[in-house]
Amino acid sequence: MSRFHRKVKMISAAGLLTVPVLLTGCSILSSQTSESVDAPPPILESAMIQAAEGNGEMVQTEQMTVYLKDQNGLLAPVSMSLPALPDLTFVESSLAALVSGGAYSGYMPDGFTGVLPQGTEVMDVTVTPEEKLAVVEFNSKFTEYMPEEERQIMEAVTWTLTGNPDIQNVQLWVDGKKLNEMPVNGTPMAQSLTRGIGINLDLGNHLSTNSSPVTVYFSDESPAGEQYYVPVTRLVEPSTNRVESALSELIKGPESEGLEMVLTTATLLESVVTGEDGTVSVALKDEMFTEGDPIPTELLQSVVLTVADNSGNADTKVQITFNDQQTVIGTDEQNYGEPVTKPEYINEIGI
Repeated sequence: MSRFHRKVKMISAAGLLTVPVLLTGCSILSSQTSESVDAPPPILESAMIQAAEGNGEMVQTEQMTVYLKDQNGLLAPVSMSLPALPDLTFVESSLAALVSGGAYSGYMPDGFTGVLPQGTEVMDVTVTPEEKLAVVEFNSKFTEYMPEEERQIMEAVTWTLTGNPDIQNVQLWVDGKKLNEMPVNGTPMAQSLTRGIGINLDLGNHLSTNSSPVTVYFSDESPAGEQYYVPVTRLVEPSTNRVESALSELIKGPESEGLEMVLTTATLLESVVTGEDGTVSVALKDEMFTEGDPIPTELLQSVVLTVADNSGNADTKVQITFNDQQTVIGTDEQNYGEPVTKPEYINEIGI
C-alpha cells in the first residue's frame, strides 16, 4: 500500500520508455526570485479557518522530500512536514510546495524557494502503481517562466515525484493537454520524464554522444548554518562500474560556486565491490585521517548517497572501510564499517 493519503486514482496504462539525459535548455540557474506573501494564500487560509473551527490545530501531512532552489541557484532535496491543505493528496501537496510564493512559501527554510511560477495550481495527479507513472495536470500559470528556468522546473517536479515508491515516470499536462515538450523553451519530453534527466547538470568537458550520467552528492551550508547535501549530475565516459565512476567524480570535487568538497583530491578509491547479498563495499584511503579519528559525517553520507543513487537500487546497503580500518566511526557516532542504507529523509532543515 502506498503512503499517499489519498484521492490518488489508480488506473492501468501502457508501459513507458525511460528518457535519457536531456541537454536542451540545460541552465540550472533561475532568474525568478521568491515573492513575499503578506496574507495567507486562499487555500491555506481555508485550512487555517477549518482548524480554528475544529480542534485548533492544522493537520500535518506525512513527512515529504521536495526539491527546492537554494541560495546558490541549485536544487536540493529538503525534507519537511507541511499542513494538509483542503482537497489535496499527499503527492499533490508535495508539488504545491514547489510553487514560488504559493501556499507553503511561509514554511520554506531560509535560503530555499520553490521553482514553479507563482500562481501555478496542481489541478490533478493520477498515479498508476503498476506502471509507476504519475500524470500531473497544472493550470496555465505553469507556462509563465523564463526560458533559462525550464530545465530546473523539469528536474524539481521529476525528482520530487520520483522520490515516492509508486512513481518512476512522470507525464506533464496543462489545462487538459499532454505536453510532449516544455512550453517555453521546447525541451522534448518524449513519453515521460524520469530521473534519467539528471539534476543540477554539470556538462564539464566530457560531453559526447556516448556519455553516461552519474549523480554525486556534495555539501553546502544554509544561511542559518545547517549543513545539507546537493546532488549534481555529471556526464562521464561509459564504464562497467557506474558506482566507481561516480565516486571518482565525487573525489574530483564540485565545480559549482558555493558547494563544498566532501572528499579531498588526495583521497584514493581503492576498490568498489558488490557482495552476493547486494551490499556495496567501498574502500577509501586518505592520509589526512589517522587511526581512531572520527570521520566527518558529510564525507561518509555523501559516499552512501552517491553509491545508492548509482547502484540502481535506492535501498542498497553500503559498507565503508577507511585506511584499511574495518570500523569507521562518523562524527554522528554511527559505524559506517557496518552496512548502512541511504537515509529515508535527506536534509531536514529548520525553518
